[in-house]
Amino acid sequence: MNWDDESTAEDEARIVASAADGEDTAVEAALRPKDLGEFVGQEKVRQQLDLVLKAAKQRGATADHVLLSGAPGLGKTTLSMIIAAEMGAPIRITSGPAIQHAGDLAAILSSLQEGEVLFLDEIHRMSRPAEEMLYMAMEDFRVDVIVGKGPGATAIPLELPPFTLVGATTRAGLLPPPLRDRFGFTGHMEFYVPEELERVIHRSARLLDVEIDIAGAAEIAGRSRGTPRIANRLLRRVRDYAQVRADGVITRGVAETALQVYEVDARGLDRLDRGVLEALLKLFGGGPVGLSTLAVAVGEERETVEEVAEPFLVREGLLARTPRGRVATPAAWAHLGLVPPQHGASGSSGQQGLFGA
Repeated sequence: MNWDDESTAEDEARIVASAADGEDTAVEAALRPKDLGEFVGQEKVRQQLDLVLKAAKQRGATADHVLLSGAPGLGKTTLSMIIAAEMGAPIRITSGPAIQHAGDLAAILSSLQEGEVLFLDEIHRMSRPAEEMLYMAMEDFRVDVIVGKGPGATAIPLELPPFTLVGATTRAGLLPPPLRDRFGFTGHMEFYVPEELERVIHRSARLLDVEIDIAGAAEIAGRSRGTPRIANRLLRRVRDYAQVRADGVITRGVAETALQVYEVDARGLDRLDRGVLEALLKLFGGGPVGLSTLAVAVGEERETVEEVAEPFLVREGLLARTPRGRVATPAAWAHLGLVPPQHGASGSSGQQGLFGA
């Protein structure tokens, strides 16, 4: 319900991918909350943003520029739309990869209306010339349009109406300090706890006209990786299963069986995640093992393992990145129901110090 990088084709094909696909984009439009009161989770960001917007409205001014950072699917796009709605302003949506030249940005900025909200997704991927033009636009509401080439080129200043830029990024560390410092408010989106995801699921179920009980919502929430977008996607897939193979009501048993069909386990791991862990544990004794070797063992590209599977496994405490390679944690052995090799056992590959065995 509250949602939103760069993703590979493998990631987009996964039911637990945090990137949006075509179906997500269509459904999210109907499920998005329309104001801050409906927005679930992100309490600190929501309260701080509420103060920023209310103060701007009382002054009769446009809101300060807003930077939202965090993983995909946590609600950055939704919040940008709420900002526009709260300020009673239209919103223009674009993305960093779409702005490869300063002229692209100048065309967008020059067509903005006073008070309009410009949402710039993946702002860290914008080209450097456009980024430098944005500095002046954000601070002075002015851009210099270059006419001509070479020694005869002339800079024509173009005044812009006051507007609010909402930048979203999954990699805040890639933003240059001059750009980051020009935002009046910065909010970091955290992963959701299961209780918040349950509220998201119940609200979405009502909007989708799906009957779900408390235990069913809790089961889906526990497998949603702390991400509302994934929670909504799993809800839709469980709804399909309940409609075809059950009585249409989502209970814990129905949710468990449905998600077994879609290969999403109790911690939210899918086929790729478990494949990485099983190779690491069964073939390499828990590691350490190099990324390239691990990728070959899984039958995936190195980038797929590193960028698609590893981030969630590391966040869940199932895998660790060390200077010597990837290492499984005790939690990984426990999750797959396996016993770590004992001290001195062949294949333990020097991991005894990690397990204390």
